[in-house]
Amino acid sequence: MMKFRFRRQGNDPQREKIKQELFAFNKTVEHGFPHQPSALTFDPQLQLMAIGTKSGAIKIYGSPGVEFTGLHRDTAVVSQIHFLQGQVRLLGHFLASRVTVLLLLRSCDLLCVGTEGGAIHFLDLPRLSLRDNQSLLLDQVMQSVPEDYRCGKSLGPVESLQEHPQQPGKILIGYSRGLVVLWDLSTRNAEQMFLGKQQLESLVWERSGRSFVSSHSDGGYSLWAVASGNTYTHQPVSSSIPYGPFPCKAINKILWRTTQSGCPVVLYSGGMPRASYGDRHCVTIQQDKQHVTLDFTSRVIDFFTVHTTNLEHDYDDPSALVVLLEEELVVIDLLTTGWPSVPPPYLAPLHSSAITTSCHLDDVPAKLWDRLATAGNSQGTQHSWPICGGKNLAPTPKQQELLLTGHEDGTVRFWDVSAVAMTPLYKLSTANVFHTDCDPNDDPNNDPLDPTNDPEALQEEEWPPFRKVGCFDPYSDDPRLGIQKISLCKYSCRLVVAGTAGQVIVLGLSDERSDHTVDVSTVDLLQDREGFTWKGHDRLEPRTSPAPFPPGFQPLVVVQALPPASVTAVTLHAEWNLVAFGTSHGFGLFDYHRHTAVLARCTLHPNDSLAMEGPLSRVKSLKKSLRQSFRRIRKSRVSGKKRPVPTPTSKIQEANAALADQEEVAPVQRRIEPRSADDSLSGVVRCLCFADTYLRDGTHHGPTLWAGTNSGSVYAYALEVPGGSGCVEAVLGKEIQLMHRAPVVSICVLDGRGKPLPEPYQASLDLATAPDMTNPHSVLIASEEQLKVFSLPKVGAKTKFKLTAHEGCRVRRVATVTVCSTAQEDYSETSLVCLTNLGDLHLFNVPVLRPQVRYDCIRKEDISGIASCVFTKNGQGFYLISPSEYQRFSLSAKVITEPLCHYTNVLSCPHTSCPLLSSHLLSSHLLSSPVLTPPVLSPPVLSPPVLTPPVLIHSSGKALIWSWSPPLLL
Repeated sequence: MMKFRFRRQGNDPQREKIKQELFAFNKTVEHGFPHQPSALTFDPQLQLMAIGTKSGAIKIYGSPGVEFTGLHRDTAVVSQIHFLQGQVRLLGHFLASRVTVLLLLRSCDLLCVGTEGGAIHFLDLPRLSLRDNQSLLLDQVMQSVPEDYRCGKSLGPVESLQEHPQQPGKILIGYSRGLVVLWDLSTRNAEQMFLGKQQLESLVWERSGRSFVSSHSDGGYSLWAVASGNTYTHQPVSSSIPYGPFPCKAINKILWRTTQSGCPVVLYSGGMPRASYGDRHCVTIQQDKQHVTLDFTSRVIDFFTVHTTNLEHDYDDPSALVVLLEEELVVIDLLTTGWPSVPPPYLAPLHSSAITTSCHLDDVPAKLWDRLATAGNSQGTQHSWPICGGKNLAPTPKQQELLLTGHEDGTVRFWDVSAVAMTPLYKLSTANVFHTDCDPNDDPNNDPLDPTNDPEALQEEEWPPFRKVGCFDPYSDDPRLGIQKISLCKYSCRLVVAGTAGQVIVLGLSDERSDHTVDVSTVDLLQDREGFTWKGHDRLEPRTSPAPFPPGFQPLVVVQALPPASVTAVTLHAEWNLVAFGTSHGFGLFDYHRHTAVLARCTLHPNDSLAMEGPLSRVKSLKKSLRQSFRRIRKSRVSGKKRPVPTPTSKIQEANAALADQEEVAPVQRRIEPRSADDSLSGVVRCLCFADTYLRDGTHHGPTLWAGTNSGSVYAYALEVPGGSGCVEAVLGKEIQLMHRAPVVSICVLDGRGKPLPEPYQASLDLATAPDMTNPHSVLIASEEQLKVFSLPKVGAKTKFKLTAHEGCRVRRVATVTVCSTAQEDYSETSLVCLTNLGDLHLFNVPVLRPQVRYDCIRKEDISGIASCVFTKNGQGFYLISPSEYQRFSLSAKVITEPLCHYTNVLSCPHTSCPLLSSHLLSSHLLSSPVLTPPVLSPPVLSPPVLTPPVLIHSSGKALIWSWSPPLLL
């Protein structure tokens, strides 16, 4: 038979215009906690906070919705940040000697730079020009030091520089050996010297300037009096080692804040007894008889207090303590009795327990939203957020959006992602459904700040007075609790979570606390097949006695899959009261209304032994892995020489053969070799789908269940769902085997108009257009290699697109999205979006599968980012750029979630402008003019349409200045 192939005509200009109005790729905002933070600062006037990271990222935060992110093109560790007024600067260390500390004077016209060699250099701002013959060298200081104090020893590096709070032009200089000098910049003389004998760590002024406090390496701190006319001070007014007399770690930083009560608030990090608590990460708060040691689970980076800075006031009166840790940000309310923690409206640690899965819901009904918010509010006290600078100009979201994240510790966290700020809404724990190794007192629903929940508080008072603070906990008490799949029906308030040990939990939303026993049903997916022995982990043991469940989602029934392998797929149809789940052994169907198992289908291949070992088993040997790898290589070589032709024995195989006839026609396509039927884990169920469609014949439609496996098999079951008390029945209607046995990633049934079927309850509640049930339906099956559309009920081949053959990539994520036009309010299109293993996005129109656009999204080396990607129905998406951060992106030209904010003292710039960085690299001798280097700051794809307040940043390795263009106009 002669085949004709027509060359595709040029692009249609009208269609290209429509695509520009529909599609546009933008990385919009980063949600979560910055990865590897390294620096922190706060502007008390602007009420803005800035965080620097080890990768060179700078993130500025104010009130919720006010934020900006900038990135260096090259990795550069940001070690210090200081806010200025009027301009943005980035300063690193000098080439002559390493910079140890920076001090920016309040006048913002002079920068003091301390070095490892003990010298202090002075630079004029904004030009960063070195003041000639003004540097304070170590020899000059040593000349004024008493002879008996010198002892032939160096003073060491400059550890601290602090400006006098009441007398501008005077600075306090602290050297590592312990010497502290009060230096007058105008006269260039040492006004007073404090001859400390302990190694110095930090300095802080008392507000009046009549005294200051020094902290030391022995775990103590000292209060020194500043008196005119007294050149040398040998002893402090008082000294204290809070956790002595045992050897203690150094107090790295100390703050001294005065209050109207007359009792200062002393805050310091470190100082713990070395032998007993040397590995603790702590910040201590002391005021009069109140003493609390905040115990964190990650390293303290820096901290500051929110307090009064107006010099007309006599007291600091601190209102909040903000602590930046390696893995989270903790805020303590200093005005409330007991000093409780403040839940953050953003910067929450997404990775408090490792994220294992995620799920997005758009257009959440107001009733469900309010009930979730109420349940979430009952889990902790509400406090005002102390960082409130700037103004959020973004319009009120048109709809409420939820992002659900499943975690390794068995929790599911609900996040408000309707806008720029990703805010915690509610947390669900599944651990109390089972007996685990967890301490019952570690119930995640308990408030760690409530002393009644702390068994230590009921016993003898502990010293130091530790209090567990923060929610970052990287360790899971039982890895079997890990959440693998989530499905939520937003109309019926039914939730299904499935875990690592084969547990499938169906939950309902309740506004009241409940104590009850959860029913457990088991579904044996092996169906007593011989020759298979499960070698993996045991199932979780359910509680047999009533357990307490707080308001929120509460378990209705637990379905236990046997063997207890990790659940790989789950889907829920609340209108039919059915839940389907799949593992590496098969899939099951369960009626959670009648608590009965409907179906159990084993998908194991006789040679599929790996599926019996489980993800937590160590039975698999290296020799076996290598042997299987070499076998696959040999088989691929043999199959390349002689390719077996399948014999069509059914209509399904005939349809596959008809599509295969076209495979070797196009010379630009890659040859795709079929996969072996006995590959390991070929029975893994990859996707499940419920649909009301035509399966048995073309005149009667009804409920169906579709399942796709790792070996390219698709099973379609016709379901009988009675309206009364009868039992649900399932009958196999179709079985499809994809030709190359590529894993099935997604299954979607299309109505007579080629549109995806609406969600359960959407049509019956008139929340979506009813599906077309008059014209023939079709099913879209996406495998790792290609997309195929089959007609129903005959399963005839309609169209396909061979992504692997054309692009050389494999499909990893698939979703149908609806994108709206920016030009026509009532025009939209349904598209299929595919994320590949190369990190690029391909969009196709449905159902003809014509390619529309392609975008580079994720680096192909970022395997975890690709695996974590989740799409929204309105054309947005999320993926992890680090364990603690989501990158949000948009494929729609109309729907874009981006920061829109400004500060009232700064004029906003046009949306098209981008912040630029001009950098200055100082010469090695610090005597010549700065040498300009190219800009090194790259803003996000969509930069904020506003100028944030200026910042000075110390980045190790370079001396750099940040500045924004266009210039500020005040």
